[in-house]
Amino acid sequence: MTADASTLIGPVQMRVLQTSDAGPLSAAYQLNRDHLGPWEPARSAEFFTPAGQSAVIESKLALQAAGQEVPWVLLEGSRIIGTITLTGIVRGPFLSANLGYWVDKEFNSRGIGSAAVGRVLAAAKDHLGLHRVQAATLVHNAASRRILARAGFDEIGTAPSYLKIAGTWQDHVLFQRILG
Repeated sequence: MTADASTLIGPVQMRVLQTSDAGPLSAAYQLNRDHLGPWEPARSAEFFTPAGQSAVIESKLALQAAGQEVPWVLLEGSRIIGTITLTGIVRGPFLSANLGYWVDKEFNSRGIGSAAVGRVLAAAKDHLGLHRVQAATLVHNAASRRILARAGFDEIGTAPSYLKIAGTWQDHVLFQRILG
């Protein structure tokens, strides 16, 4: 997978995360802080700063170098409008990863999330040789559930108290997509 940006949908592009993304990613998280708050873990004030994002990026790129993660950013021009990441990549007989993503509140309902998920699934199969991708959504996250259904994910169950989101342990619906 190349770090070069490629067109995703309309003017939106997608590329692998870079160290130079700390400032723009910090700005994106600041702009979407209230929008993402109900769907993500509680974040420290440092997380929303360029220095905080620099540390996050350093960690993600180290995991990428180890073959355990692939982080992408979604861009409109130079503005980051979301992220999508394969995490917890496991090799051997499992050949699996977890999928996570978010899209800027101003860009919701434009097909960007669906296009990004489709692109990542193709990369997971064609470039990473994965067999399975799993995703989890909060039970009440109808928008993400629709994106996953459109991408061919199957619901495989509900995990009680799966993740601590917005400061509370919350149930999640689990999905998987077998890539072939």
